[in-house]
Amino acid sequence: MIKKVSHIGIAVNSIDEALKLYTGALGLKLKGIEVVPDQKVRVAIIPVGNARIELLESTDPEGPIAKHIKNRGEGLHHVALEVEGIEGMLEALEKKEVPLVDRKPRIGAEGARIAFLHPKATKALVELLEPAE
Repeated sequence: MIKKVSHIGIAVNSIDEALKLYTGALGLKLKGIEVVPDQKVRVAIIPVGNARIELLESTDPEGPIAKHIKNRGEGLHHVALEVEGIEGMLEALEKKEVPLVDRKPRIGAEGARIAFLHPKATKALVELLEPAE
């Protein structure tokens, strides 16, 4: 079950530079910065109402965020939907022949369980996210 929009992921070359806009000019508050080694990414978490913005900076020149920026430039990377029962949702989507990037959840920022839907089906990269308990 989809509960809400969790966050919007924005690929950036430099979190420090991007924060000048988001926390400086826009006045938003930074919750924290976390490295997710498995995904080769550094994540700045910025709450906005009931959702958040995640600034995504690659920690590896061959990582997925670095490749995204190389191919498409900085900007929108994905939209994340908070779900309940991520495994069941992935199974149901696979049965409906929705192309998946991940067939099983992996661990993302803040210990959340995440999986991505392939953008060829969704027209944008969509992340399913089940928060850590």
